[in-house]
Amino acid sequence: MGKATVVVTDDTFTSQVLQSDRPVLVDFWAEWCAPCRMVAPVLEEIATEYADRIRVVKLNIDENPGVARSYPIMHVPTLMVFKNGEVSKTIVGAKPKSALLRDIEEYV
Repeated sequence: MGKATVVVTDDTFTSQVLQSDRPVLVDFWAEWCAPCRMVAPVLEEIATEYADRIRVVKLNIDENPGVARSYPIMHVPTLMVFKNGEVSKTIVGAKPKSALLRDIEEYV
């Protein structure tokens, strides 16, 4: 995991995501999930290139079941964009960078 993405937990989710002053892209992932590992470097690039406009954070659903239960996480990876504490967009599955950027273009 690189430096631009931030790891959040059940304990830090509220302060890091829900109370953020800018949009936050949350990567709900799991260690055993191969597509999650494929999308991780793409998210790192987005986190680096758009650092001034959107935060990118990762939440391991196995280690943080509280937050994972609060949102309808049926498959991993599930990416959610939070804006002003609310889910604005949900993206399920790994996608190439160009497709992900299209999905989140209104936030970056």
